Parts: sequence; C-alpha cells; structure tokens
Amino acid sequence: MKLDLALLASGSAFIGGTWAAITPRSWTESYTLANATVSQMTLDEKIGVVTGVGTFNSRCAGSTTPVARLGIPSFCLNDGPAGIRQTKFTTGFPTGINAAATFSRRLMTARGVALGEEFRGKGIHVYLGPALDISRNPKGGRNWESFGPDPYLTGEATYATIQGVQSVGVQACAKHFLANNQEHWRYGLSADIDDRTTHELYLYGYYKAVEADVSSLMCAYNRINQTSACHNAALLGPNGYARASPNANGIGFQGYVVSDWGATHDSAADNANAGLDMEQPGDYIVIGGGVYRGLKSAVNSGAVTVGRLNEMVIRVLAPFYRLRQDAPDFPPTNFDIQHTDGSGSLNQNVNVRSDAHTALAREIAAASAVLLKNSVVNGGLGNTGGKGLPIKNGWKANVAVVGQDAKMPKDGCYLNECNEGVMVVGWGSGSYALTYVVPPIDSITTKITGSGGTVTSSLSNDINAGVNAARGKDAAFVFVNAMSGELGFYDNVVGNMGDRNDLDLWWKGGSLVEAVAAVNQNTIVVVHSVGPVSLSWANHPNVTAIIYAGAPGEQAGPSLVDVMWGAVNPSGRLPFSMDDNESSYPGPIVYNSLGFPTIEYTEKLLVDYRYMDSKGINPRYPFGFGLSYTTFAYSSLSITASTPSSLTSTAYTITFDVKNTGSVVGTEIPQLYLGYPSGSGEPPMVLRGFDEVKDLGVGQSKTVTVSLTLREISIWDVVQQKWTRPAGTFTVSVGASIKDIRLTGTF
Repeated sequence: MKLDLALLASGSAFIGGTWAAITPRSWTESYTLANATVSQMTLDEKIGVVTGVGTFNSRCAGSTTPVARLGIPSFCLNDGPAGIRQTKFTTGFPTGINAAATFSRRLMTARGVALGEEFRGKGIHVYLGPALDISRNPKGGRNWESFGPDPYLTGEATYATIQGVQSVGVQACAKHFLANNQEHWRYGLSADIDDRTTHELYLYGYYKAVEADVSSLMCAYNRINQTSACHNAALLGPNGYARASPNANGIGFQGYVVSDWGATHDSAADNANAGLDMEQPGDYIVIGGGVYRGLKSAVNSGAVTVGRLNEMVIRVLAPFYRLRQDAPDFPPTNFDIQHTDGSGSLNQNVNVRSDAHTALAREIAAASAVLLKNSVVNGGLGNTGGKGLPIKNGWKANVAVVGQDAKMPKDGCYLNECNEGVMVVGWGSGSYALTYVVPPIDSITTKITGSGGTVTSSLSNDINAGVNAARGKDAAFVFVNAMSGELGFYDNVVGNMGDRNDLDLWWKGGSLVEAVAAVNQNTIVVVHSVGPVSLSWANHPNVTAIIYAGAPGEQAGPSLVDVMWGAVNPSGRLPFSMDDNESSYPGPIVYNSLGFPTIEYTEKLLVDYRYMDSKGINPRYPFGFGLSYTTFAYSSLSITASTPSSLTSTAYTITFDVKNTGSVVGTEIPQLYLGYPSGSGEPPMVLRGFDEVKDLGVGQSKTVTVSLTLREISIWDVVQQKWTRPAGTFTVSVGASIKDIRLTGTF
C-alpha cells in the first residue's frame, strides 16, 4: 500500500504494509532523461549532485545538494545491509551471513523486498548494500555483513537481494569494490591480487550484481595492487573491471560509483578522471575525503573536463529515474541521524515496522539456524528418557538458561560497540537499534512456564553461577557467542579492533559449556556468532545438541523456540567451513605493521573449503553442513547439454530426485559441486548450484533442476583476457554438503 504523505507531513506514525512493485524504466530511457536534466543544470548544481554535504550536515549517513527547480531531491544514502542504521521504528533483520545460511533464494529475495520497503518508508533513496566482500579469513570483522567465502553463493544472494530491494523503487549499492577483506589497516592497505583470482573470486558476485541491474557500486577504503580503490582506473575507468563489457575484462556496470565514507585521496581530478562519480560524505578529511571540494576549480582549470563532470551527474541521475524515484509518491526523508533519539525536526518517527516484516525476520532466523549436533534419544526432550531435539510440546520441565548471550542486549552503545546480551548483529555502520530484540530467555521462559515448568537462569558468564543453575535440572540451555565489527577510527570492543583476535568464543564460552555439561546430561548449546568459532567441546557426551544461530536479528528468541520445539524443522546450512584450528584457513589477518601493509593474496583461489580440500583437511563441520529432524535420499541424476549463446545462458541442465525418507516433514538443501578437468588450475570442487526443497512430506519426492551457465563452467584466461571453457571432463557431485556427496556424474 502507498505511504500517506499527509500522515508523514503531520508526523503521524505509519504502520508499514507492502509497497506495490514498480516497473522500472529501461537504462536507455533513464539515461535519456538524465541527459536532458543535466543539460539544464549549472556548474554548481552539477557539483552538488556528486558531492556529499558533510558528516554533520546530513540527515542521512550521506546526502547530496538538491536541485529543486528540476525536481531533484537531496539524495539520501543510508546503511545498513541488515536494517536501517540510526533510526527508530525499524526492523532488525537477520544479517547477510544468516541470509546465506538459508541457501534460499526465496528468503533472500523476500528479505531484500522487506529492506527496500523500510528504506523507502523512511525516504531513503539508496540502500548501502548488499555487502559482497568474500570472507577471505574467518576473523574478518565485517564478514557477517556479507555472504561468506564462496563466490557462487555470494553471487546468488547478491542477485536476490538487489532484485528485492530495487523492486520497490530503492537503489541498491553493492560494496565494497574491491577486496575489502580485513579491518586492520583498511584505510590504506594494498590487496595485491592476480588477475585470475580477481575475476573468479572477488569479482564473481559483482557479475550477478550487474545482472540484477544494481544502481551503484561503492569503492573501498583499501588500495588494489598499490592504487587506492576510489581513484583506480583499472577498477573504475572505461576499460576497467567495473565498466568494461562482460565479454571483455569487466562486469558491464551502468550505474554510478560512490566512495566509501572518506575513501578518497589526492586531488579531485585524480578521483574524477579515474572513474569516481560521487564522493561521500564530503568531509572525513582525517582519514581521507573532501577532495571534491576542489572539483569546481578542477573543472574551471580543465583538469576535469565538463564532459566528464556531465557523465558523473548523468550516471547518478539515471538510477533515480530508472527506479521512478522522481514520482510524487516517493516519501520525503523523515529521520535525522544527528538526532537518533527522535528529537530532531526532520525525525517524524515514521513507523515502518509491520507484522509481515517481523514474521519474515523470524522465518529467516529460523531457516538460517544450523543444527550441528543432535544426539537424539527416544524422540527428544520431553519424551520418557528423551534427549536431544526436538523438544516435545507441553513438556513440563525444570530447566536452566545459562549465559549472558541469552538476555536482552544492551541498547544505546554507539553503533552497537558492545557485547552484553544476545548477539544478533555485529557492530559498526551495518548495525541497527536493538530496541525490538526478543531475547532467548524471554521466549524459552514463555514456552516452559506455559506448560507448567520452571526456569532458573544465570544470565552472566560466571561459570560457578552457571553450574549452580544447571545442576539437577531436566535440561540446561547454554548460550555463548563471538562478535566482530567495523574498525571505525581504530576503536575496539573487548580488545578486538574490528577483526576478531582469534576463533575463540567470547567470555570463555567453551569453559562455560564444559562446566555446565559436567553437571547436566541434557545440555543444549546455542552459538550466536559472526562466523566460524572453535567448538573443541562439541564431542562432550552430555552436549546433546548444538545450534549455530549466527547473527539472526531481532527475532532471536522466537526463532530458536521454533526450531528447538520442532515448529520449524531446521534447514540452515553452514555458509563456511568450521574448524577449531586457525591454520585450516589461509589468508591470515595482518594485525601488526609499520604503516599500511601490502598483503599478497598468495592463496589465490583457495579460500575456506577450497583450501581445506586441496590440503586434505577435514574440518569439524564442513561447508554446506546442517542436520534435520528427518532424512533424505537422492537418486536419478541426469545431465543434459545445451548450446549456450552467451556467458549467462545454460550450458548444462542437471536433474535429480530428493525423497523424504524420515518420519516428519522437512526442507532439504541439495547442493551441486563441480570438479573441473585436470590441469585447469581450479580447486578440487566448487559450489555451482543449490536449491531449497521446501516442506517435503514423509515419503514425498521432488525433482530438482540445476542449470549451469557457460560462465559457471569456465575459467578466466589471463592470456586471452576472457572466460574460456577448459577442455576435458567435468565431474558433477550432488549432495547434502561438500563432504556428503550422494550422486556423481560427468560431462
């Protein structure tokens, strides 16, 4: 339904519904409109459209100067990838890494639509997301904002998210272009990457972003091969990775490039001539930024041509017209990050929350919960002699809830820079207000006491208190976590400067689990984490179940109860490998350096499971792993060839059957891995397909179809500078994880 502008003007609350999908204009029509507008603009007006107004002059994370006489508003750009930053009455959605853990394009798209609806309701033109930074190392501080270490999964999640966000007329901005993989030294480190690795790993998701018609790219803080990303012609220039054709060296991007906040250096001409279209926020001169303050002088002197300036403005305006943000029903911006308490004159406290968004956040959180261990006995807890999950409804029990991670998180920390309570989102610009979080202690207490049971809690990380609470109880639910976030201006949280220091659980969580398990034979562990953690205690016989819940957003408690009591049969799958040893992961974080370091990406294509496979490492829990309350069988693999007409058209179609062979309805996530011909230089296997076989009934079968495009069976040929299919035999492996292959075939 349409947002009532009269209500907005009066400051009345809007209880968010759904926006009708827009019909976007074509890029051609949009560029025609943009050209016509720019032809009427003065020099100062053009510069105002491509220059941020400054950190303390903006009602959004970034804003531009309006041109009211031509119908151009002040463009509002705002974080974050999982929910609106620094605003009230918005939804805290599950993070990017949790969206990836669903392996569900359906939910990824729905999440994008809901995010777009809330951003539009707040009058935000540009959603600063999705983040599609490859998780080169599991300790990377902002990994949780993105979709993990796999380029294919990242690409599919990117495409679905952008399609969803832009379907309701909000611009998506894919970030951070390129290779923004650690927080330490991010303002100037150089990521030195070879051409093949760049295309096959770090650019891969951006191909899908462009296929989804993404409006904007955000260039990163770091340097790429010694040149700053935001004035790097090899990235942003006419023949660079962003602008060149997908049939040549690039991704064929048609929108505009905006800087990360303060990621510009040197002169206006250096940045503009290299391909940067918009600078934000217009200052941040401590770390960089503010270079477009000199743009007018650069144009007047001829250092930047009028033609190039016009191109910059046209590129910014084209997505505005394409997504019909020029329509009169696009809401005015109705919040002010300078007054996050709602006291600012621009903050009218418009409520964009809705029952539908809350339900979706809960569904995604439950669908992303990964059941890592389940030593189920007699059907689970609540049955006579039962252990493990699911818990029988109506179970009248005396239970303990242990751990600080079970309680309501502390709200009001600057950009969530604290870890006191359930960890539902990391810290930094990608965080959001925690006002509406429903903590696990509340949901479990409601469930247990509703059946006549009792709950004893120890909502700290004190080991002795946890043991005392758990001793003699029918079950103990232990909550542990690990957190990370954005570096910011070299701040830290509990000694972690953005990137995590190690793979350990915070607050000695492993010791808490072991101590509780020593006194309670039904210990259920819930892990909230931004990425892989050491679970060296996982084999303890009294730890009967482990749920990896990730960073699930505001509906943390209800979604867990849904899974633990069996209302939702768990279908989450690990979007990364999980091992106890840091040596199992390549590409180490550079913590200490005498100045900004050069980081050689010597691991090349071998990140996460690709590296482990190549080295014969069997992680504790492999990529794609996740248990269910039922079982599935695979059969009838078939491979059919096609004649592809382009890189994005189908070369092979793979079909197979999945059958529910267990006793309850369940959702299976079949995965397709591809082995390239010998000598092609590829990892042993790479993910190239997945599906969500939803709610398969007992004894029911379904045929799954996976298409492989020409690009998905090609490698980047550095000599020919194009995608080429290597000669030889490919191996198709289909299964429930990379280490649980059920069917194989070749072509």
